[in-house]
Amino acid sequence: MNFGVIVFPGSNCDDDIVHVLRDVMGQEVVKIWHKDTHLPTGFGPGDCIVLPGGFSFGDYVRAGAIAHLSPIMQSVKTFAQEGGYVFGICNGFQILCESGLLPGVLLPNAKLQFICENVWLRPETNRSAITADLDLDKALKIPIAHADGRYYADEQTLDALEQNDQVLFRYCTEAGEVTEAANPNGAARNIAGICNAQRNVFGMMPHPERASEAVLGNTDGRGMFEALISPKSSVRSAKSVEYT
Repeated sequence: MNFGVIVFPGSNCDDDIVHVLRDVMGQEVVKIWHKDTHLPTGFGPGDCIVLPGGFSFGDYVRAGAIAHLSPIMQSVKTFAQEGGYVFGICNGFQILCESGLLPGVLLPNAKLQFICENVWLRPETNRSAITADLDLDKALKIPIAHADGRYYADEQTLDALEQNDQVLFRYCTEAGEVTEAANPNGAARNIAGICNAQRNVFGMMPHPERASEAVLGNTDGRGMFEALISPKSSVRSAKSVEYT
């Protein structure tokens, strides 16, 4: 499986995700500059483009609002429309929402403060390439680091996300209970990650790449990458229309 990591001015988690994908998971990875107009030759539906965390363009105007206008994003949109995987983490999630590849928007945290801490996530579905092998009864400890992580969408959109099983993760307690107190940023319905209706574009605010190897004392995020690179992922993609 080939991975491409888009680098914007202000990206600061690009090397983190490259390390996990290449050195921990043993995958082929290339960096792609935001001003490029085409993805590398050979990228197809079985491959994945990652939009990493950071502060693209300094989060001016609004987090992700300028980055989604970068030349490479038109190719990313075409890639997604053709069935390729696109995975946005933190700032990458913000960019995906700004680009229209995912519904909703990421607003400033409810208390208007930057939050950097470990949180608990409850996987909500196995019907996506990054959650297919996760235990839905086990909460995951994953770090967050953001000032604009409060997921918001209108009630109609939120209802549609739930009806279509597009909510991937919710903030929860260590025991897996979804409570207001466990919601670090005020996200609507405790939503921490979603996918598109076609189930090949994923976005989440927490950073699984920071919890994917034993040397860091936490491997709770590794299962997402293991599921994605599994040979079964291409089969899940081909059948994704069954879940829309």
